[in-house]
Amino acid sequence: MERDSVIYQTYVAILRRELVCAMGCTEPIAVAYCAAKARAVLGRLPERITVEASGNIIKNVKSVVVPNTNGGRGIAVAAAIGVLGGDENAELEVISHVSDEAKAQLSDYLTRTPVEVKPVVSDCLLDIIVTVSAGDSRAQVRIANEHANIVRIERDGKVLLEKDAAAPEAEEKDAPDYSLLTVKDICDFAATCELDDVRPVLRRQIELNTAIAEEGLRNDYGANIGKVLLKTGGDLRTRAKAYAAAGSDARMNGCELPVVICSGSGNQGLTASLPVLVYARALGADEDKLLRALLVSNLVTLHEKTGIGRLSAYCGAVSAGAGAGAGIAWLSGGSEKDVAHTIVNALAISSGIVCDGAKSSCAAKIAMAVETGIFGWEMYWNGQQFYGGDGLVVKGVENSIASFSRLARVGMRETDQEIIRMMTE
Repeated sequence: MERDSVIYQTYVAILRRELVCAMGCTEPIAVAYCAAKARAVLGRLPERITVEASGNIIKNVKSVVVPNTNGGRGIAVAAAIGVLGGDENAELEVISHVSDEAKAQLSDYLTRTPVEVKPVVSDCLLDIIVTVSAGDSRAQVRIANEHANIVRIERDGKVLLEKDAAAPEAEEKDAPDYSLLTVKDICDFAATCELDDVRPVLRRQIELNTAIAEEGLRNDYGANIGKVLLKTGGDLRTRAKAYAAAGSDARMNGCELPVVICSGSGNQGLTASLPVLVYARALGADEDKLLRALLVSNLVTLHEKTGIGRLSAYCGAVSAGAGAGAGIAWLSGGSEKDVAHTIVNALAISSGIVCDGAKSSCAAKIAMAVETGIFGWEMYWNGQQFYGGDGLVVKGVENSIASFSRLARVGMRETDQEIIRMMTE
């Protein structure tokens, strides 16, 4: 692929845009960021806070531990720590450097400050509106569609910023064209990419995601899925699952280490990267070969998620697990055809796993998604595959990806609403 081609430059732009750092689960962090920005616009510590959130935000914030809050959970905690100690310029690392003083003040602040949480009816599955006030002053900030995408800022009735919240992701100003992602071009890009164009973001992904996985294996987090896996066996596929799961163990339970996310999700970033890294080490692959395999795994994950959206009832680990399988297939010497069949096989097995919010069991779902990604590759390596007409599988990898995306985006819409109702009753 020519370096100056539109597709090449688009893929580099997508990777730089997507593989960014976040500290904590991205939904509560988005709430904290929105609240920190609202406090900055207000210009003083709020005396009242209202958070209006879409169902998928409420679902994903409900059970996960918010870092730097002494084990706190929930929207009120996320908003309060954003207000008290958040850096409004740090986006998804907004509460990475909360002071000890702010942490100590959190409990008392929540006791004396009314924080109202209300569901918002919105066409955007990711929608957060934070309104803060003190005395007669009032400020409001809205985030929509993406976790750090501020679409409206208002202070005392004056609109300071407004963007079209209904604009599709790929049509927003300066966003790269995600519709150019195809398995064929991803494999071509991975084979020919000038690695210095992507080396910094991929090295950061390796460094940070490895660090949180090792933290999860060392210490006690949640259900300790990573540790349990290693106790059951130390073979290569188990280690690959354990590392990805351990990163999620730590992240879902308040670990204060950052991760490099993928498609707006730290869990997907862990799932798409760590199994590939574990296999690369076992196979003795050099750094360049590892980086090219990570290009496949990350871009395949993003390709699958483009037709689904950031949030849905469909577990994002399924897409990332298939992406990891594709990266491992590439790492093992597989061709574009091998990668394509790995993706289809994996999706045919694990599609339909529901997302019932961010919490400890995400680590177990990640392990299962990685298992099906690896098995999808092993199936094809052994001459076996699923064919068009086998359930939702359609002839051609692009058609199959579109089919499973439709399941997630359209078919599971009512499932999503029922999950949210069940979790908030």
